[in-house]
Amino acid sequence: MPDIRERVEEDRGILKKIQNVIPGFRGYRRREDLHDADRMLRMQLATKLGLQRQGLEECRGMLVQSYGSKETETLGGLIFQFKRIEGLVTHAEMGYSGLVADIQVGENELDKLYEYDLAMIDHVISIAASVDSLKNSIMAADEPTEHKDLMNIKARLSDFETQFKNRMIVITGTEV
Repeated sequence: MPDIRERVEEDRGILKKIQNVIPGFRGYRRREDLHDADRMLRMQLATKLGLQRQGLEECRGMLVQSYGSKETETLGGLIFQFKRIEGLVTHAEMGYSGLVADIQVGENELDKLYEYDLAMIDHVISIAASVDSLKNSIMAADEPTEHKDLMNIKARLSDFETQFKNRMIVITGTEV
């Protein structure tokens, strides 16, 4: 996967390149670029979570059409959890926040945030594989495997949320 920080730096316009030459602006410009990379990555995470939630909604529809299993309620709770976490990711603090903000996030913290975001992408990829497995279990009417797949998705989503909360601790500076 390409590093979004490098992509943002490559896409700088002429004004940004001039700002890099002017003393004092280089660090500011770099932090702004890291801020943009952080925002873009979080939006991608939220979108990918939304796609997996839609996959779960398809699974719920499949269960209902086949007069489903006892997992319908668990699936509904999981869909709700996805929606809640999507909102958290979409509306989270965005890294570097300017010169006079209450919470200052420097370049080192932004790099740490970026590493958290990359770990969250790995969680989303694992969730996607689990959602695909759940769809196959439902089509095969394999209730024990359905339950196992649902618990797997739930655990992976909880891991994602924990990673995200740790990210927020770094942003707010409350990490011990």
